[in-house]
Amino acid sequence: MTYPSVPPADPSPSSPAPAQGWRWAPAWVLTFVALWPAPGYAEGVMVLGALAAIVRLLLGRFRGGTKLLSGPAWALTSALFVAYWAPQLISAIDAVDAPRALRESLVDLRYLPFLWLVAAAVANDGARRTTMRGLAIIVAIWTLDALAQVVFGTSPLFWSLDQLKQLISGRPMCRPEEIAGLDRLSGFLGPCNLKLGVVLASLSPFLLFAAARRLDVGGWLLAAAAVGTVVLLAGARAAWITYALVLLFSGWRLLGWKRLVGVFAFGALLLGMLATASPQLRERVLRTTHALTSEESGVDTALSGRAQIWSAAGCMIARHPVNGVGARGFREAYPACDASPGHRPAWGEGPALHAHQIVLEVLSETGVIGLLLWLAGAALAWRAWRYATPRAKERARPAMLALAVTVFPFNTHLAFYSTFWGGLTLLLAALYAGSLLARDDADAEQA
Repeated sequence: MTYPSVPPADPSPSSPAPAQGWRWAPAWVLTFVALWPAPGYAEGVMVLGALAAIVRLLLGRFRGGTKLLSGPAWALTSALFVAYWAPQLISAIDAVDAPRALRESLVDLRYLPFLWLVAAAVANDGARRTTMRGLAIIVAIWTLDALAQVVFGTSPLFWSLDQLKQLISGRPMCRPEEIAGLDRLSGFLGPCNLKLGVVLASLSPFLLFAAARRLDVGGWLLAAAAVGTVVLLAGARAAWITYALVLLFSGWRLLGWKRLVGVFAFGALLLGMLATASPQLRERVLRTTHALTSEESGVDTALSGRAQIWSAAGCMIARHPVNGVGARGFREAYPACDASPGHRPAWGEGPALHAHQIVLEVLSETGVIGLLLWLAGAALAWRAWRYATPRAKERARPAMLALAVTVFPFNTHLAFYSTFWGGLTLLLAALYAGSLLARDDADAEQA
């Protein structure tokens, strides 16, 4: 695989050493992730880090680039950014809400230095060890916190954040109307941000691989059972599929197929036990069985109204096949494509906000051009993996698996062009590119 070269470091004494100023990258990444319960602060940390990265690179006139990232890592992170960002810009040309689509694409330029900085956090052995261990610890803390919520009825982490918020502003993090009828485990994100299951499922490879490395099979089994319990009780069935894929691809090399079948059998037994004890989980399992009926209404019930959303997405694709209705324009385009405008949808009042499925989201909002660019990014990521050394694959495996299950196309998804889920997905993409194409191999060749 041929990548554009990055200019070598300037050997002159007056030349700045960019790598020295990026030692804070692992701490920055971990702070960004740890602040997800407070999205405003997390967004602020991301933007400040991106600005610091740009300033640092400009002061060094982009010299000494290979001290920060390897040439292939520079190329792959930049290419993945283009595959994500360019469809937004192209979709803004004749979008349903052109000013918003253009604004979204301009604001998302911050993701380019964000990708570079995240990749720098795993670019060498020391930084990568800090970042990967830190992510595993964060996921472990979130899991234990959610299990504490099962026992005590309240997430200690969210309760602490809520008390702090009330002390500072006099207002709680969640309004009463936002938490009415709560029917699932919410954990550290709180009852007004029910993304616990999908977040833990996507980030679980970092904990599972770390547990297996430290405690072998026993550690993997213990971590898998703890995270699995939380993912099941969090209630998002998309997270169940994501986590099943994580168990499948992280467990078969460690356990072998026979013992892995036993793990899934135990998981099915655990689901049955939890469904017996939790009316909300039992209701979700029963709702899922409606998909086995031959009636369209049964399938739509099983999918919580997503069949209606997907029908609208198909309408948008047919009307705007080239470049879509515009990034984040699904909400505005939905009423004109709603096949049942007089019928109250399963999710309640108001239009659908996004397509809830990655392929349909990309096609409906950015068209065929957007899908081709996304596929080009996926092809580059796969090509990099295919030609990587076994050593490189091993160090990148947790990030690769986390990214692959997050964008797995045969599932339902959160909005990839939203700030939260888009940031999480690009974080995983940068961790993958930075660890797979790390400077370790180049340094080893020079040694």
